[in-house]
Amino acid sequence: MQVDRFDPTPLYQQVACSIREQIQAGALKPRDPIPSESDLVSNHGVARETARRAVALLRDEGWVVTLPQRGTFVADRPGRKGDA
Repeated sequence: MQVDRFDPTPLYQQVACSIREQIQAGALKPRDPIPSESDLVSNHGVARETARRAVALLRDEGWVVTLPQRGTFVADRPGRKGDA
């Protein structure tokens, strides 16, 4: 999914929304890895920093958790901050 550069919504929020929608639709399930930064960059046509900000937003909202040296995964109870 390419982002809409004419949409006033910041690009990182558009990328985060795309991942959030995949989680809500069940395409990404708890403990599934989310796409890598490189995949987000190529799939959405955004800069690496934009991909990082999208993942950080999802992490802050409780949708994903990042495990050092392992990657970023859908949270056990997505969307509930504080749950892993």
